[in-house]
Amino acid sequence: MNNNEKKALISFLSIYVGSIILLIGLLLSFYYKNELKSVTEHCNMQMSNAANEIKANILNAYMNKTELMPINLKDKNIQYALFDKDKNILFSNMFNISEITFSKEIYETNNFAYYIDHLDEKDIPIKYIAIQTCNGIQDKGKLKVIMVMVLILSSIFVGFIAYLLAKLLLKPVREKVEHMDKFIKDSAHELNTPISVLMTSVAMLKKGKDPDKMMKYIVSSSKQISQLYNDIHFSAFSDIDESIEEEFCLSELISHSVEYFNDISITKNIMIESIVEPCKIKVDKNKIQKVVNNLISNAIKYSYTNSKIVVTLKQGVLTVQDFGIGISKKEQKEIFKRYKRGANTEGGFGIGLDIVKRIVKEYNLHLDLNSKENKGSTFIVDFSSVKVS
Repeated sequence: MNNNEKKALISFLSIYVGSIILLIGLLLSFYYKNELKSVTEHCNMQMSNAANEIKANILNAYMNKTELMPINLKDKNIQYALFDKDKNILFSNMFNISEITFSKEIYETNNFAYYIDHLDEKDIPIKYIAIQTCNGIQDKGKLKVIMVMVLILSSIFVGFIAYLLAKLLLKPVREKVEHMDKFIKDSAHELNTPISVLMTSVAMLKKGKDPDKMMKYIVSSSKQISQLYNDIHFSAFSDIDESIEEEFCLSELISHSVEYFNDISITKNIMIESIVEPCKIKVDKNKIQKVVNNLISNAIKYSYTNSKIVVTLKQGVLTVQDFGIGISKKEQKEIFKRYKRGANTEGGFGIGLDIVKRIVKEYNLHLDLNSKENKGSTFIVDFSSVKVS
């Protein structure tokens, strides 16, 4: 992963994870406030019930004129104290009795919650009942821990999902960039050969050495550069170029293409044989020219030196056969994809057969490939659907 990809990934993760965590934080905040309120109300109810139970025990003892015996509450986390009208302690099992404030009915300290109830009976010396419990404080502490844990785990989960999403989103972009980098490198390599031959031939021609041969090399190199330019132009601008359909003779177009590529194949001493029957079709002539040219150009690239290529047109079916290195079964599945090419030493952009497939698909033509490694390849295009009778 290069620096730009890392920066993009970090930016995406920061924005995505940050926004999700902020949203989760807000939701948890609302939830925490509601739960806090619920815990407080529950704690106050417990203390109120405890105070009522103690009050009932006191009233019952004085009504029956029996000795008051402090009761043990069911909840061991609740303690209480009894005070007279001067706030003197009559009974207490509290931990921190010094924290009691009679001016407040319900309040909390760091460790306990308190509830102060009044007993307004003239004959009973007990005037204040103070309730102390740690239940609410403990529940609030647990709630805080749960909220923090949920936020941390949510952050980790969201970060993990965001990372996976980022990798998935960046994968096609990265592949595209890699294809483009490869395409640029192949472009430089592919153009280097004809340009080098062209410059060498011109230099030799100036010196008067073998003019006929040098002119053939110049023509061949010029046509190679022209073919490469046409492929790049079509690949880049085919979506905006208008299609002009017309009737024309396919056999004549093929013959012109064979003649054109004879000047290119001469550099590998390859002979192009053509056997064509008259056939008229109605499509965009320029696009069909690119189909024929790319098939022949591809055959030249994949052919051995001192071999031949056979181009035939019979009953509206075009066949381009070479006797070169062939294409493996695995590569046959990928060969028509853009920037994909066979494993040969001749280079190529990997866009020629992509152009062929796009045009064939546009006109619903049938395209087939038969190939065996080290024996050659045969490309077949059926023009029957666009034939003019």
